[in-house]
Amino acid sequence: MPKTLRLILGDQLNSNHSWFSEINPEITYLMVEMRQETDYVQHHIQKIIAFFLAMRHFGEKIKKNGHQLIYYKLDNPENEQELEKILVTLIQEQGFEKLEYQLPDEYRLDKQLGLLSESLGIPVKAFDTEHFLTDRGFLKEFFRGKKNFLMESFYREMRKKFHILMDGKDPIGGRWNFDQENRSAFKDKHLLPKAKTYPKKAHEIYEMIQKAGVKTIGTLDPDSFPWPISRKESLELLDYFCKNLLVHFGDFQDAMSTWDPYLFHSRLSFSLNTKLITPLEVVEKVEQYWIANQNQISLSQVEGFIRQIIGWREYMRGIYWAKMPEFAELNFFGHKRKLPVWYWTGNTKMKCLSHSIGQSLEMAYAHHIQRLMVTGNFALLAGIAPDEVDKWYLGIYIDAIEWVEITNTRGMSQFADGGIVGTKPYVSSANYIKKMSNYCSHCAYKPTEKTGNGACPFNSLYWHFYERNREKLEKNPRIGMVYKTWDKMKNKPEILDQAEFYIKNLDTL
Repeated sequence: MPKTLRLILGDQLNSNHSWFSEINPEITYLMVEMRQETDYVQHHIQKIIAFFLAMRHFGEKIKKNGHQLIYYKLDNPENEQELEKILVTLIQEQGFEKLEYQLPDEYRLDKQLGLLSESLGIPVKAFDTEHFLTDRGFLKEFFRGKKNFLMESFYREMRKKFHILMDGKDPIGGRWNFDQENRSAFKDKHLLPKAKTYPKKAHEIYEMIQKAGVKTIGTLDPDSFPWPISRKESLELLDYFCKNLLVHFGDFQDAMSTWDPYLFHSRLSFSLNTKLITPLEVVEKVEQYWIANQNQISLSQVEGFIRQIIGWREYMRGIYWAKMPEFAELNFFGHKRKLPVWYWTGNTKMKCLSHSIGQSLEMAYAHHIQRLMVTGNFALLAGIAPDEVDKWYLGIYIDAIEWVEITNTRGMSQFADGGIVGTKPYVSSANYIKKMSNYCSHCAYKPTEKTGNGACPFNSLYWHFYERNREKLEKNPRIGMVYKTWDKMKNKPEILDQAEFYIKNLDTL
């Protein structure tokens, strides 16, 4: 075998990959902490630390198992900080005759690595990551000849293909989807178990990042970094979810509360997106736990979780590879405004936004409804440029990698794709937020008022959004009732004036 260099990226920490099934002295693995990756967007400090901690733990593990490893920390003098430069130098200095890599999940890295075969002067071969349920092109082929993509069709195919929650050819319980039962507000804090965290010290990496001058957002307690960064910890967290959170997950997956940032969410997204664990082992574990505990856990709790993993997550990846790179330029509404300054501080009088953003800055975490129906909802109503929104979401969340971030943000949240991901814009007035959270009871604004002093900005901005985009949205069959209601309202000028005032003063809300 030729002397081979195998590249492992920071989100390819799959210890069960077939690469590691045997030890070969002719194979050396390469892992690098690079400015190329810390600087392409301004990341949360906890996000960078989580990746570096997980990478270091993974590197130590494969080295302990007998594999040869080159690992460059961010401050290593030999670290040239750019992938191509590092590879060229190593190949020249150590005489590697072949480069192998696993297919990246981000388009920019896929393009970069795809061009290396032209510049390195040695054979280059790509391998699958052996993580996802489908390959990159599956979704595009699955919907070939269809006018629209539909997640529900894809989700059902995944259920059948992997025999998840199935009774022969039919779904267990006679229904594919229990979404209607997964929309309860959370009102009883006594139901909440204590969140499971993995506090560990992160002083060395924190100080290294500061010394290097890497620009970050958010905060960190270096004495108590809370996230799982190994396969062992990730599997423990999965087990904790099954035993303590699954029982109420479905009911309250859309709920928001100042009482607790996590509620019944698994917090497995970082572990999944770095490939410490696989989606199939997650859903099989959850299904098996439910089968053994059906007398305590209803089917709707389990289906709601599994739909997020093998339905939505896998679907979004398929959309990404079917529509990139054009997807990253889509701006259906032509929005151009800058993000309000308080997206970077949380200093706004709107409680739902101050809490969701403040939590995100403190924890690098918010669950999907906080992202979709609070921060994303406001950005869409206010006409914020999708590029601005993408950068914020990609940077602030610990689990944000472009393939999953941009499809959820530019697609589902901002409807900048014009309907590829979702069939209608996900916007709401204050009524939805009031129904699904306790935010409004602590707010300076009045959720029931559309106009006047102290009227909630979401209300007038909601109607302003639909009025200014009437030509684009009026014929959408899922929106017709909105315009019928709007046309019957008698104070339309006052509502639009209120919205215009808020738009002109976004930074002061």
